[in-house]
Amino acid sequence: MEVKTSLLDNMIGVGDMVLLEPLNEDSFIENLRKRFDHNEIYTYIGSVVISMNPYRSLPIFTPEKVEEYRNRNFYELSPHIYALADEAYRSLRDQDKDQCILITGESGAGKTEASKLVMSYVAAVCGRGQEVNKVKEQLLQSNPVLEAFGNAKTVRNDNSSRFGKYMDIEFDFKGDPLGGVISNYLLEKSRVCKQPRGERNFHIFYQLLSGASGDTLTKLKLDRDFSKYNYLSLDSATVNGLDDAASFRTVRNAMQIVGFMEDEVQLVLELVAAVLKLGNIEFKPESRVNGFDESRVKDKNDLKEMCELLGIEQSVLERAFSYRTVEAKMEKVSTTLNVAQAYYARDALAKNLYSRLFSWLVTRINESIKAQAKTRHKVMGVLDIYGFEIFEDGDNSFEQFIINYCNEKLQQIFIELTLREEQEEYVREGIEWTNIEYFNNAIICDLIENNQNGILAMLDEECLRPGTVTDDTFLDKLNTICAEHQHFESRLSKNSKFLTDHSLPHSCFRIQHYAGKVLYRVEGFVDKNNDLLYRDLSQAMYKATHSLMRQLFPEGNPAKVNLKRPPTAGFQFKASVGGLMRNLQTKNPNYIRCIKPNDKKAAHIFTDSLVCHQVRYLGLMENVRVRRAGYAFRQPYEPCLERYKMLCKQTWPHWRGPARDGVEVLLTDCSVPAEEFAYGRSKIFIRNPRTLFTLEERRRACLEDLATLIQKIYRGWKCRTHFLLLKKSQVVVAAWYRRYAQQKKYVKIKSATLVMQSFTRGWKARKILRQLKYEKRCKEAVTTIAAYWHGTQARRELRFLKKEAREKHAVSVIWAGWQGTKARRELRCLKEEARRKHAVAVIWAYWRGLQVRREYRKFFRANAGKKIYCFIIQRIMQKYFLGLKTTVPSMSPIDNTWSAQPYSFLEGAHTELRRIFHLWRCKKHRGQFTEEKKAVYEEKLEASEIFKNKKALYPSSVSQPFKGDYLEIHKNPKYQKLNSAVEEKVLLADVVNKINRANGKGSPRLFLLTKNNFVLADQKTGQVKASVPLPDLTSVSVSTQSDGFFALKLKEGSASAAKGDFLLNSEHLIEIITKLHRTWTTAADKDQINIDISDEFLVQFKQDKVCVKFIQGGPKNGTSAACKRKNNRLLEVSVPSSP
Repeated sequence: MEVKTSLLDNMIGVGDMVLLEPLNEDSFIENLRKRFDHNEIYTYIGSVVISMNPYRSLPIFTPEKVEEYRNRNFYELSPHIYALADEAYRSLRDQDKDQCILITGESGAGKTEASKLVMSYVAAVCGRGQEVNKVKEQLLQSNPVLEAFGNAKTVRNDNSSRFGKYMDIEFDFKGDPLGGVISNYLLEKSRVCKQPRGERNFHIFYQLLSGASGDTLTKLKLDRDFSKYNYLSLDSATVNGLDDAASFRTVRNAMQIVGFMEDEVQLVLELVAAVLKLGNIEFKPESRVNGFDESRVKDKNDLKEMCELLGIEQSVLERAFSYRTVEAKMEKVSTTLNVAQAYYARDALAKNLYSRLFSWLVTRINESIKAQAKTRHKVMGVLDIYGFEIFEDGDNSFEQFIINYCNEKLQQIFIELTLREEQEEYVREGIEWTNIEYFNNAIICDLIENNQNGILAMLDEECLRPGTVTDDTFLDKLNTICAEHQHFESRLSKNSKFLTDHSLPHSCFRIQHYAGKVLYRVEGFVDKNNDLLYRDLSQAMYKATHSLMRQLFPEGNPAKVNLKRPPTAGFQFKASVGGLMRNLQTKNPNYIRCIKPNDKKAAHIFTDSLVCHQVRYLGLMENVRVRRAGYAFRQPYEPCLERYKMLCKQTWPHWRGPARDGVEVLLTDCSVPAEEFAYGRSKIFIRNPRTLFTLEERRRACLEDLATLIQKIYRGWKCRTHFLLLKKSQVVVAAWYRRYAQQKKYVKIKSATLVMQSFTRGWKARKILRQLKYEKRCKEAVTTIAAYWHGTQARRELRFLKKEAREKHAVSVIWAGWQGTKARRELRCLKEEARRKHAVAVIWAYWRGLQVRREYRKFFRANAGKKIYCFIIQRIMQKYFLGLKTTVPSMSPIDNTWSAQPYSFLEGAHTELRRIFHLWRCKKHRGQFTEEKKAVYEEKLEASEIFKNKKALYPSSVSQPFKGDYLEIHKNPKYQKLNSAVEEKVLLADVVNKINRANGKGSPRLFLLTKNNFVLADQKTGQVKASVPLPDLTSVSVSTQSDGFFALKLKEGSASAAKGDFLLNSEHLIEIITKLHRTWTTAADKDQINIDISDEFLVQFKQDKVCVKFIQGGPKNGTSAACKRKNNRLLEVSVPSSP
């Protein structure tokens, strides 16, 4: 494969310290400074990566950078942490080798960020998929949780890891992550109770108080004010650049992603709050009768709140702070605790509670992220652990001793694995192996961990020894046993050469580690190694009802009392470090050495003394010397030949044979001494960096010559190309000009031709115009002569007709005069005859009157009274009848007015006349009705018989005419399809709401009534939903109230009843049921249909019967009735109350 770039290209300083020449501490530091000033924060020592903390963001961790380093050779690009991560991942995936990445350095050097970068790179380059992405997200989100509970702000680092973390990431055969396992080492739990000046407690305490909601803090019985808690330092409570509230939200989200349940998160926060409350518990002395002092809790409010959080009886915990029970065989001895012992017990409980909670969190995370498959997995381990800690003021205690012991073990395994890797490569390539002289720190490890005479063994022995045990007795024992050891120093050592060393205080001892001498203050060694928690407190915690307490304090179970002393902190750490070392030895190691450039946590500052100190205790110079003890540089033949082939004419520009032969020819031609290189099976090994730099210088000179040659060829090609372009342009310009000249000439000829054509056409047009004008004048003259001739002929004809008309009129006038005279004569004769007949009649009337009067006088006096009576009666009746003419009521049949009775003898006649008049005007009124109007009144009458005094809706319907077809179905084109589907005449068409049993809501439907059927159709589409023959209808049910709901009940067993009865709602209920009643009676030729009027009736829906119940009380919205489903068997209709 052709190599396009190399570690040696565009190199600032030396990218690989193995190639540094000359090699000494000053040149090493200067090379780091030079690269740091140019933002090159990564440097190699062979396969080891040195990482400088830039204290700022750099654009070298983008997705584009990830793709750039993906599947590339380790030395192919400039040094980067991605190169090491890619090399480890590809070795694991392709070669099936378990890998581990060891990240070391002091606090603030960037170890945690380096581990995040490694994990994020592996997550970016491995496979995709829903399950794989979930695993990757859980692995990445475990970091914020552990950082919140295990990191704190120190004077050296605002996010310092106060625990060691080793994560095994498990992969399948494809290289996709399956899960992981996290191991934690030595949490600095003493920080829970006390923090040095300028430092903070663990992040979670500040994040909880800053970011939790008010309700959460109330439940946890906490306040946002940091000053109210003794365990929180106030001088560094807030840190620039750290948003505790936002971090708390991030932690809660990360816990949810990892797999914590909401109740588990609440349980964890309750324990964190309990630790804060525990720090506020204070004690006061109280004298007893026997003269011993006993401690008592001052303010029991914090104790009470803590007990409520953990579910402990207050009296049980209060007694555990005041008494201590010691068990020996079958005896129990209870002793009181003084104030100092009570404070020790309180702090021990706080430290144990928090450290065990942290261990539980790690275990819980492991349960979520562990691989589910049972098959064998490939493993990549990432170790993020503290580097050497050396405090210059000599304030190095038990924690620094344990940390430095761990780093001694890591240095030991580093040297062993590095030498083993070198030896394996030499054997694999067939190079003769020579032993390398180096400092073996096994003697220092033995000084610390030897089971008989080691410092940890003596510390454990001193802790277990009966009698008075103090830190001074432990130091005396060290002086006795380790005095002759060459790496141990003490002021009271038996070795006389140290007696005059006044830099050693009396309470201190010094160990010469591989990184330098470290002074340890012995104060606190015994107590911190014991790490005792009184059994009374363990048992009190076990009695708590809090879900996690029994898991955190299993030794407090009274049923399983263990009288054995618990293992010491040193013993536990030694065992865990031993397990870690055995685990690392089974994997292929990859190293990242993190260095802090300054103590100010600022960018662009490089402190030589601080960097030199870290270079020493990290053993980087020793690392370079081991790497350079054999061959300083090695490279496969193909990349080597590709890079340096221009140095030899035989290999330039292409070598046709094997790459090794080409490299041999190349080195022979370059006169490289034979002792400066060696040929392996697949690589060329170069002993001295100067040889490599000489080749690079010669290559750079050749590249300059090649660049000059390329420039010459390029300039010639550019000039030829320019000339050809000019030549082509000249031809194009000439062609365009010739075309332009011809176009211009053509336009001129065309213009002249057009002028000549226009003159010729004008002359021909004028000639034709003159001829047409002459022909037009001739036609006009002929027309004028013909018009005059026709006018003369018309006037002659008119005179003849007028003369004939005058003669006819004269005859008519004479005839009319004669007829008038004859008619007048006849009229006079008729009038005379009429006068004679009238005179005869008048004379005859007078004569008959005279005769009657003469005859009447004979009988008048005999019947005068009776006649007068009858006359008066007739006169009264005549007056009565004439009066009725003016007082008669209107012709309206509903007008009940009648004139008053004038005389009592007319009572019968008066009543009879009133009855006759009413019948007569009703007859007259009926005579005005059409057949349609008559049918409407018959329907109104039938509605009255059905609903009057039974249905509250009836009175409002009386004044409303029964229209029938409310949809105008025959005229509306929207319902043309529906009209064609219904063959019979539509008696009624209206929109109703079909009630749904499931929710009581209505769906609009078209209701059509014909002579033999009723039809329900969809309002939008007009599609027929149901067509029911009237004989299948058994009854109709309505309520007594003013709603429009009605149920059409169908005959059981009929085809129409397959889907059950219909529950409908309409504004024209009275009209629909009346027409349905009349039509059903006519169609079925049976008795009247049964109409059930009740406020509660049953409706059959498919297989179930549902009760429909009507209640008073208007719905919340609107004034119409509303139907609501109460249960599977009840629909409730709320009807507004009548106003």
